[in-house]
Amino acid sequence: MGWGKRWDTLAGREAVSHLMRGLPAGHVLDFDDPACWTALDHAVRELGRYGREPADRLRAQPETALCHPDGRVREAALAPGGSSPAFWHLTVIRCADWVEPVRLRARGMLAEHLRAEPETALRTLTPLVLRVGRRELGVWARELFEETLRAAPHLALARLGGFGRDTAARRLVARVALDHGLLGVRELARHAADDPDPVLRRWWSDAALAAMAAEGPDDEAVDILLGAHAPLVRSAGVTALRRAGRADEAARHLTDRSPLVRACARWLVSGSGGDPHAAYTKLCADPGALVPWAVTGLAECGRREDAALLRGFLTHPVAGVRVQAVAGLRLLQAVPCQDVRPLLDDPSAAVAREAARALLPLARRLPAEALFARLSPELPAHTRRAAFRLLKAHGGVTQLRAAVVLLSDADPGVRRNAAATVQERRWLEELPYADLRAEESGVRAELDALLGRCTHLFSDYVMNVMRGHLGLSV
Repeated sequence: MGWGKRWDTLAGREAVSHLMRGLPAGHVLDFDDPACWTALDHAVRELGRYGREPADRLRAQPETALCHPDGRVREAALAPGGSSPAFWHLTVIRCADWVEPVRLRARGMLAEHLRAEPETALRTLTPLVLRVGRRELGVWARELFEETLRAAPHLALARLGGFGRDTAARRLVARVALDHGLLGVRELARHAADDPDPVLRRWWSDAALAAMAAEGPDDEAVDILLGAHAPLVRSAGVTALRRAGRADEAARHLTDRSPLVRACARWLVSGSGGDPHAAYTKLCADPGALVPWAVTGLAECGRREDAALLRGFLTHPVAGVRVQAVAGLRLLQAVPCQDVRPLLDDPSAAVAREAARALLPLARRLPAEALFARLSPELPAHTRRAAFRLLKAHGGVTQLRAAVVLLSDADPGVRRNAAATVQERRWLEELPYADLRAEESGVRAELDALLGRCTHLFSDYVMNVMRGHLGLSV
């Protein structure tokens, strides 16, 4: 059945219903998802305790009998033993049973099963053992399985990659394999490059670096790390270049898409007597062959005098370069408002988004009228989003007015953002209360009209309280 189904209380009840109708456990239960078994156990207890299912019917099926609310029934269901996968999964749960006779019998049976068929038990039951191990009484089974793996580490090695998406089980067998040094440096590098779990990627990467430090460099392992998709793993590969005598290759990683990898490359270039800043300046010298991440890397060197060079890239024909030029100016805290503001109208959504982010600290210096003009439905949605982000920073009536304008926007994302802005009511904090008290200011009349267009976003009670707080007629 896979991991697509959410095994909650409702799913557990449905499973009980199917089992009571005589459907085989293999057609009803998900043997690969440990949440299935805890959901089934909870559902049977709940149905039996509150009389929603007759106790005799629950006792008739072996799976439901092992979860029966009556401890004597659960103990009796364990007594015959069993060879079915469902029996052993539910025995794991009974190892944490609050009734001592049930718990002790289940533990004895599970320990014997693990001694008799260690490979099968570890393969099928480890995810559930680790899930139940979160309970106070479930620690016993978790420790038993961990001891078995550590006593026979070849079993852990055989299970690497064999637990699918169960992160806890995969981390357990990986930890055992790493502690016993079962993998060579190239295998460690491949696991680091291929593993989807960020925690395991770090474990594999650190282990690969430690192995090369102890046993000497391995060019193939370094290349595997450098070719990984994950930035953490690529940064480990860049770090390994120095020990491998390949420090001159660090320069090619100065334009990596990851800030972490670029930082490692700059460290290695500097440590080898090079100048990262000079390398970035050279890379930026030819606008026609410019790599976007070279622009960011230049800004990361942190020299304010580079702002003039970055400003020249704000009109570059490649959108990626324009994005990184704006990001670099923001990093240097040298954003030229007059040059960046036109990028709010950029045809690239990424450029407009980065321009709004860079202009955010300067938002109140921007004329609100020009920003309101960018809320026109004739303009692209990303332009409206960028302008609205800056108008929100104005606060007060300006923020509310902009949100109300966009409540009927054609883009559902823009509409949701506008509605959330009104409902958060942060605009209330910066209202000009002095003008609000003066009838001639017109603020009160405008607020009255704006709130009249927002009635669908609040209950009558909340709207009346808010209007009363603002001195408006209820």
